[in-house]
Amino acid sequence: MRLSKPRVSAIPEIEWNDDQKAILAPMAAQRPVLNIFKTLAHDPEALKAFLAWGSHILSRKNALPAREREIVILRTGWLCRSGYEWTQHVEIGRRAGVTEVEIAAIKVGPDHPGWTEADRALLRASDDLHRDHFISNESWAALEAHFSEKQRMDLVFTVGQYTQVSMMLNSFGVQLDEGQILEPDFAR
Repeated sequence: MRLSKPRVSAIPEIEWNDDQKAILAPMAAQRPVLNIFKTLAHDPEALKAFLAWGSHILSRKNALPAREREIVILRTGWLCRSGYEWTQHVEIGRRAGVTEVEIAAIKVGPDHPGWTEADRALLRASDDLHRDHFISNESWAALEAHFSEKQRMDLVFTVGQYTQVSMMLNSFGVQLDEGQILEPDFAR
């Protein structure tokens, strides 16, 4: 984690105003509300817009299969050094079929020998976007060999979304949710 305490606090449920309740109460009815949402609730309108786009990225409207989407999200979280993002999406990735070996290999990146060419193309494109905010011609050609135009677009949308998420989490100091343990590689 970049910060050991929040710069912008997660709002406890007892302190939610009517606008915050309107957005967070449906989440609270299903499971504990995550710290990211209780933090972003300081700006209910921004949270509402964020949830709409984030839901799109995590839905079947995203043409990337769930496993491939989670590889991209995890690589982005790793590159952005977002311990919160990594912690949340390791579990989501597991449910989507990302193996423990692959989770460890995501940290190494596209040069890890265990990747398929399609996975390697996803990771290289994610690295390009993180480094240059642009997918190189070589990386784009590798993606074209395995992914449709919509899938390539959704890869860019996914990296962009989770880069923004990582920026917010890191800068606001969003802390892990109860019961979560920080991956030792993120400890500073």
